[in-house]
Amino acid sequence: MSETKEIEIMQSVYDKNDQEAAKINETLTNSGIYAVNVMGAPGAGKTSTLIQIVKRLGDITPYVIEGDIEADFDTKHLLSLGVKAIQINTGGACHLDSPLIGKAVEELQIKDGLLFIENIGNLVCPAEFMIGEHAKMLISQVTEGSDKPYKYPLAFEKADIIILNKCDLLPYIDFDESFFMKGVRALNKTAPVVKVSCKTGEGFDEVLVWIREKMKA
Repeated sequence: MSETKEIEIMQSVYDKNDQEAAKINETLTNSGIYAVNVMGAPGAGKTSTLIQIVKRLGDITPYVIEGDIEADFDTKHLLSLGVKAIQINTGGACHLDSPLIGKAVEELQIKDGLLFIENIGNLVCPAEFMIGEHAKMLISQVTEGSDKPYKYPLAFEKADIIILNKCDLLPYIDFDESFFMKGVRALNKTAPVVKVSCKTGEGFDEVLVWIREKMKA
């Protein structure tokens, strides 16, 4: 009969990432940058949401770190709008991590403004890793269904603001808003839930109020 040994794990597997995240956060804060980790499933409208926000920022300078497994279509679009943006392709990894963000921040050389870090399209792993942000913005979409808080609880639990996108489609789909909100509030009592439409621009003034209040605080 083989001998069983008990091994005590002294260090979290996340420690190295979290230590780097704390350094990035301090660097950004000292540079006058407020950083937002933008999470959501593929097709939720993360980049479209950022474009709507950027259009309304006024005197706030926007920066974007764009995360994808492959391709750079969104970064090229943002650059064409005059946004200082940089692309990260993970080549297969399902989330961004602190070392990747640290390198991108160094390359961008940003100061005084608002940094959006658009994470990989995924409702699981991005919520698990701190990457130097001050806040997490979760973008959900009505076309995903109203059960997403129940199926992907960590993303909703960790979010500082939840943006419910594509609300212009509500008359045409079966989305139970009451069921959705019940799931959200069971996980997260405080994050505002803002209904928006990237097609019509509905709701984004409220998002801007939240951003400005957070930046002042």
